[in-house]
Amino acid sequence: MRPLDEKETTMVFEKLFKFTGPNLKHLLERPSAEGPDPEPGRYCLRLHKNRVFYASESLVRRATAVFRTRLAGVGTPIGKFTHGGAFHLTVHALDLLAAHARRRVWLKPDTERSFLFGNSVPKSALARITENTKSGDGVVVMSMADVPLGFGVAARGAQDYRKADTNAVVVLHESDAGEYLRKEEELM
Repeated sequence: MRPLDEKETTMVFEKLFKFTGPNLKHLLERPSAEGPDPEPGRYCLRLHKNRVFYASESLVRRATAVFRTRLAGVGTPIGKFTHGGAFHLTVHALDLLAAHARRRVWLKPDTERSFLFGNSVPKSALARITENTKSGDGVVVMSMADVPLGFGVAARGAQDYRKADTNAVVVLHESDAGEYLRKEEELM
């Protein structure tokens, strides 16, 4: 387990900033209550076997006593680096993103299952959307009971979605978002 190098840190922070915006600083600067230390430590990001973990500094210090081959992970896994070098957020990061999200989308109760099965969100499934959402922004998808369901990319802004057809896609599921953004960049 090691700290992230400069390039890796930049990639992780860019991805997290897409969803949290300026709230990213609260993610790492919040005090941790874990561990036997009398003073609260901070949270940090560590890399282990191509996976990025979000853990308190005291937990990371105690994990150094475990052999690297025996260590499965420390803290919350928030993402992983692919063989190609890209960083992907995993669903384990959902609680962190939901707590610090800048933009949210709420789904109607009867359409939640469709999103959970990996489908994108059409306009007809949308109950509410954060007002300042723009196309390409990262959004956290919530149920009407404020339970985080997942995250994705806004295909249309808050103003554009009102004018759209009822079957038009408003939020892309995160697994589909990379392909959509590449196509959008080609059109520009």
